Amino acid sequence: MNIQANINAYQATQVQRKDKTEEVEALKEAHKESQSKQFTQLMSEVQSFVSIKVEKNDIEARHEEFQDFLKGIGYEGPSIASLSQEEATELVSEDGFFGVTQTSERIANFVISGANGDEELLREGRKGILQGFKDAEEIWGGKLPDISYETIDKAVAMVDAVLVDNGFSILSETV
Repeated sequence: MNIQANINAYQATQVQRKDKTEEVEALKEAHKESQSKQFTQLMSEVQSFVSIKVEKNDIEARHEEFQDFLKGIGYEGPSIASLSQEEATELVSEDGFFGVTQTSERIANFVISGANGDEELLREGRKGILQGFKDAEEIWGGKLPDISYETIDKAVAMVDAVLVDNGFSILSETV
């Protein structure tokens, strides 16, 4: 009987070893999957960080381009993003840098200076102002703020005045 008991104990031990081996293998696999998930999550976080960094760099680059644009049109004031509500309101007031008067003058003077008295260039510049405005409406998705219409009307009137001053007829041209 001792032999049978020893055989039974041995077989039980073998079954336990097999179970333990399977358990160890299952734990190894679970650990491997866990590490794989952690690695995947880490890589996802890295990609998100890189994406945010790229977006931040893109935003910073666009901000710099916008600042360069503002300098190019003569704006020397504080950063637009740092303005108080009162300062921003002043900039778009009638005589403010982005108000009707100064903006329409910049638009009209661009056309007038570029045309240098040439009738055809003045007319093409006038058409360009109107077409640009129409394009802006489409991009905006409809009616622009009233200040925009006042500005364009005044810019076109300035170009028309130069046409008249140079002895050219005024046609009612629209785009």
